Amino acid sequence: MTESGNGPLSGVRVVELAGIGPGPFAAMLLADLGADVVRVDRPGGAGLGVDPAYDITNRNKRSVLVDLKSPDGVARVLDLVERADVLVEGYRPGVAERLGVGPEECLARNPRLVYGRMTGWGQQGPLADTAGHDIGYIAITGALGMIGRPDGPPAIPANLVGDYAGGSLYLVIGVLAALQHARTEEGRGQVVDAAIVDGTAHLTAMIHGMLAAGGWQDRRGSNLLDGGAPFYGTYETADGGHMAVGALEKRFYAEFIRLLGLGQEVPDREDLAAWGELRTAIAARFRTRTREEWTAVFEGSDACVAPVLSLREAPRHPHLAARGTFLEHSGLTQPAPAPRFSRTPGAVRRPPARPGADTAEIARDWQVAGLLAPSPADPSGAAPAPAGGAGRAAEQKDAAG
Repeated sequence: MTESGNGPLSGVRVVELAGIGPGPFAAMLLADLGADVVRVDRPGGAGLGVDPAYDITNRNKRSVLVDLKSPDGVARVLDLVERADVLVEGYRPGVAERLGVGPEECLARNPRLVYGRMTGWGQQGPLADTAGHDIGYIAITGALGMIGRPDGPPAIPANLVGDYAGGSLYLVIGVLAALQHARTEEGRGQVVDAAIVDGTAHLTAMIHGMLAAGGWQDRRGSNLLDGGAPFYGTYETADGGHMAVGALEKRFYAEFIRLLGLGQEVPDREDLAAWGELRTAIAARFRTRTREEWTAVFEGSDACVAPVLSLREAPRHPHLAARGTFLEHSGLTQPAPAPRFSRTPGAVRRPPARPGADTAEIARDWQVAGLLAPSPADPSGAAPAPAGGAGRAAEQKDAAG
């Protein structure tokens, strides 16, 4: 029986050509929602030095080990493609074509296939063939330049804005939209070109509107939502912790000032020239108590204030614990599948896939007996052993992120 759980994508089959960053995350999202995701891992690994047992982005998937640089390997992947609904790859433009698993070959085998391509720069353009990473993609779209203090360099938001928000999520949206079309009476498969630069630029739509309307200054740390406003930012506490303040609306701001204990001692928030003075007063007040003490002060209020937690602290927050936002599975603390569905909930069903560990199971479920045939590199026909560690980052020179 196909491993697909009971999520809304139950019955959808996905082939993921192993990569790093946004492609695996997008495939994880599809797997979390119930899709049967088969990850085609390459000999030698495809990671960033993370033990596969801890790579949460490969949860809910199964893995087969295939050498795409061999004719037999290409044939095995095309056999999987013939039975799939979706393929996800994150190579540089032209690499999949050179390997023999590009859109032309795959759609010839399966005309209703949705071929999802995850790249940083996109399939065309002056930078399409160059290497890149999240920081460069968000830099040229203007997103990175918006983040940080006005008197310092741009702040790097890990790789969340580009790789995952501008990349993975847009790939998933595109794949699902194309899948819906492919399943209509006249529908056909197609290629989804998900470029991180396109998705990240799209994320800035509201800001561009505000900029055109004169409601946003084209410099960081000077606006309502980028830390420029003293009532929307972070403040250090007495113990070196931080509190996040988002008291935008006047009534929430009034509650914030009251609980902070400043009352009439601060200037009018509408006086932009006095924002510096207001920020200084708020900062001084926050430094009088610890993060835990301020959390207790604002608890249950509409002041829109929250403690800034670390990754290890977040799962223990009472609200997140009550909702089950994080869970434990296979000894790993990890975010639960999102979003939530009332009738077809997603779930964490399997631990991170080990390269090649599921070959026999996949061959049976997908009816691809060729997966069990010995490869030229393994004349004994022995099943590949699960890899104990990930491959070198240099082996991913053709990947998107």
